[in-house]
Amino acid sequence: MNTANQYIQIRRDLHKIPEVGFQEFKTQAYLLSYLQSLPQEHLEIKKWKTGLFVKIKGMMPDKTIAYRADIDGLPITENTNLPFSSEHEGMMHACGHDFHMAIALGLISNLVHERINDDLLFIFQPAEEGPGGAEPMLQTDEMKEWWPDMVLALHIAPEYPVGTIATREGLLFANTSELFIDLKGKGGHAAYPHQTNDMIIAACSLVSQLQTVISRNVDPLDSAVITIGKITGGTVQNIIAENARLEGTIRTLSPESMKIVKNRIESLVKGTEAGFQCEAVIDYGSMYHQVYNHSALTSEFMKFAENNTDIEVIECREAMTGEDFGYMLKEVPGFMFWLGTNSEYGLHHAKLNPSESAIDVAITLIEKYLRYKGV
Repeated sequence: MNTANQYIQIRRDLHKIPEVGFQEFKTQAYLLSYLQSLPQEHLEIKKWKTGLFVKIKGMMPDKTIAYRADIDGLPITENTNLPFSSEHEGMMHACGHDFHMAIALGLISNLVHERINDDLLFIFQPAEEGPGGAEPMLQTDEMKEWWPDMVLALHIAPEYPVGTIATREGLLFANTSELFIDLKGKGGHAAYPHQTNDMIIAACSLVSQLQTVISRNVDPLDSAVITIGKITGGTVQNIIAENARLEGTIRTLSPESMKIVKNRIESLVKGTEAGFQCEAVIDYGSMYHQVYNHSALTSEFMKFAENNTDIEVIECREAMTGEDFGYMLKEVPGFMFWLGTNSEYGLHHAKLNPSESAIDVAITLIEKYLRYKGV
């Protein structure tokens, strides 16, 4: 059986090879190589695209308990100066999925040697950062054959110290949607603006209008966010822009508010088309369902951690972050929790450096909980 230091090394190996969604070929190969080094008598492995389903057969199975670990990285240039920094230029495990995988492999290693009564299903899911792997995985024959009775997952939390976890019953993460708006007008010489339809002006006007959507269409007691993080348009300083593109994100605490926000955005875009005599196309890209924790299971898990470990359990507030694990919780009872990793820099930051001591904390906690649930 491996030691905590060996799982830290596994995390470092994986940290070197981050890959974007559905391109996790090296990652999948690494995971497979490790899993195939374990005793195979009670282990079943099935590939799906760049992900994996891994089943440990229980001794007297009455149910199946699933654990999900996401495996993709982000298109961020790492700036940690760590000796095991990313070897893939412009890519980084800046959301902690290297931690998530190392923890899952640690659990499998321990539980394949000393099995519990119930079946265990480990889901190594690609493309969490986009375009989304959870929803299509739910529809696979492999998932249907090994359909779980409950599912759990964690996410590292740089803001919490090692030795803490944080979660809550009900809503944990928001509904999220990407937002892309392309505007096409009529370009021309900067000296003859009256002969053009300037998409820089149209884009700026639309951004200003979008800021009214939340304040004037969403219940003040609800919460929602529209952020436009990128605007592109034009070619050079003396040509009026024929095209412009807005890129952003929408976050809401309820599916109903997401519908309201999108309807209002579509109305404003139609108004922009009419007012600026242009064509507009909206693309919502990846859309993630809210992470909504099963109340009874979450409460049971929090009490279990408080009573059976030295971990500090925090009841946190809901967050506007997004996670496609919400699609799994929509279909299967379960929960997600934050794992404290104590990093000066936060998620999706080029200098994110979580404390590796949290890996053993998570393996110990989840293994104890699975043995409690699977007896």
